[in-house]
Amino acid sequence: MTSTSVKPSVKASSVIQRATGAFALIDSLVRHGVRHVFGYPGGAILPVYDELYKFEQRGDIQHILVRHEQAASHAADGYARATGKVGVCIATSGPGATNLVTGIATAQMDSVPMVAITGQVTRKAIGSDAFQETDIFGITLPIVKHSYVVRDPRQMASIVAEAFYIAQSGRPGPVLIDVPKDVGLEEFDYAPVEPRSIAIPGYKPTTRGNPRQISNAIALLHTAKKPLLYVGGGAVISDAHAEIAQLAEHFHIPVTTTLMGKGAFDEHHPLSVGMLGMHGTAYANFAVSECDLLVAIGARFDDRVASNLEQFAQHAKIIHIDIDPAEVGKCKVPDVPIVGDVKTVLTELLARLDQPADSAQTGAWRVRIDQWKTDYPLKAPIYTEQLSPQQVIEEVGRQAPNAYYTTDVGQHQMWSAQFLKNGPRKWISSAGLGTMGFGMPAALGVQMGVGDNQVICISGDASFQMNLQELATLAQYNIKVKTVIINNGWQGMVRQWQQGFYGERYASSNMEVGMPNFEKLADAFGVKGIVVNSPEQLDEAISEMLAHDGPVLLDVWVRRDENCYPMVPPGKNNSQMIGLAEPATKRPVEFVHCHSCGSDNKVSHRFCSACGTKL
Repeated sequence: MTSTSVKPSVKASSVIQRATGAFALIDSLVRHGVRHVFGYPGGAILPVYDELYKFEQRGDIQHILVRHEQAASHAADGYARATGKVGVCIATSGPGATNLVTGIATAQMDSVPMVAITGQVTRKAIGSDAFQETDIFGITLPIVKHSYVVRDPRQMASIVAEAFYIAQSGRPGPVLIDVPKDVGLEEFDYAPVEPRSIAIPGYKPTTRGNPRQISNAIALLHTAKKPLLYVGGGAVISDAHAEIAQLAEHFHIPVTTTLMGKGAFDEHHPLSVGMLGMHGTAYANFAVSECDLLVAIGARFDDRVASNLEQFAQHAKIIHIDIDPAEVGKCKVPDVPIVGDVKTVLTELLARLDQPADSAQTGAWRVRIDQWKTDYPLKAPIYTEQLSPQQVIEEVGRQAPNAYYTTDVGQHQMWSAQFLKNGPRKWISSAGLGTMGFGMPAALGVQMGVGDNQVICISGDASFQMNLQELATLAQYNIKVKTVIINNGWQGMVRQWQQGFYGERYASSNMEVGMPNFEKLADAFGVKGIVVNSPEQLDEAISEMLAHDGPVLLDVWVRRDENCYPMVPPGKNNSQMIGLAEPATKRPVEFVHCHSCGSDNKVSHRFCSACGTKL
């Protein structure tokens, strides 16, 4: 949905004053509750920055100066994911605007509410290849939910109101507002538009579920013997964690989450089976392969969850709940499709449950899953003289169990997903786009949104170098983000794939040569740096990091050739994992009694081994 001239029904304030387009923009942001914006100035956006300066001097808003525009978009993204509010980033025209593109695409893939404001050359100069002119409207068409070029300053207030409504309603996403320089300077009679006072013709996302389909879902839930809840990022966006817990406990259903869904269900809960998919837990992947009912809640059956769609949950009936009708049936055709807001639909479903479900109905299924948990536990390997990456992440999680966590992308991201147990909105990671360099800028955005709460970024030595300049931003504002580098001297996930699928040809994945001394780098930016080289240093170093009243960069050297397992190879069924250790405990052999001769036979036998009678 992209346009420059939507004509919504708006409620304008009766207060009219002479003002510029730039004033209207910043005033509208403040009226929409924006208290932090992330950005970097430049020529075309200077009229906006001049007004922003005045508002900032009055204490109405705070601008966070990043060192690269990509970091501004990631910071706005992290802010939005942690708070549930719309994140705002600002950049100038040309390279400033194009530097936002990766962050905008990241937000689009993960359904993050964001408003990106870009400067543009004057209206008369548009199309003339003027200095620092790019068609950012056209460039971002495929990666935004909606976009605008402001041609008339009198439309500014209504455009901002629309942008915020669109960004956070329905399936959230990023909205672009491109502001020509002369629009920011032009004066007019400004009347503010009140937030949430607009109605856009033809845009009304469905939030309530179809009653008949909800009835069909309840019927399947009552009859399933091996059900599984498959929970995605839509549940987090909808703040539906309480409803998911109630549904799981009512029907005694095990729960698995996607990378985006982490935090939607308490991973300490006995019904939790952790994350599923390519690097999910063995028991989650076994469960999805054998379940007879799969309830997909705010999830989209992406390729990192379902590498082989035909064999994914192939024995199961499927209920799919999602606010985006385009996602329902896109990858897997459900038996019961329900379009609507996850929290609203689950509330409606739960209100119609009149009696407790029989726990015995799923008893054998839960026993089977518990056996898988016993046989194939996630366990951090311990080495005598080296640290395992899993051990580091597990210890960070132990010492900071309630922190907000961001990650970069790669092996460390998957180990973090496996070993950290996060609460709602406390897991922030680039899932859909897989953006290296996301972690630290996102963490600074999270920290601005959650105040004094602890924020920790788990990064890798390769990912961290993508946006390491943001150490300066952390130092300037004393943003107390703690960044942990899992340092193995590789692009770790690339190396693992090269080892497993490309004949151990390690093309351009070794990062040792040219790697900076991260401790000295941190010090150069005015940030505390700590290095850990051995297991005996780890606990104390993490404690020192967490106790420091300011940003910290902790560089932890880990075992170089550690791989991330379990792993579902491309194109395989979820149960066909590699890297599984032998079962932690051998299952007791089950026997069946032959009524003909009285001998015992293994349950796998079809005929009695003693007398040949059919069992």
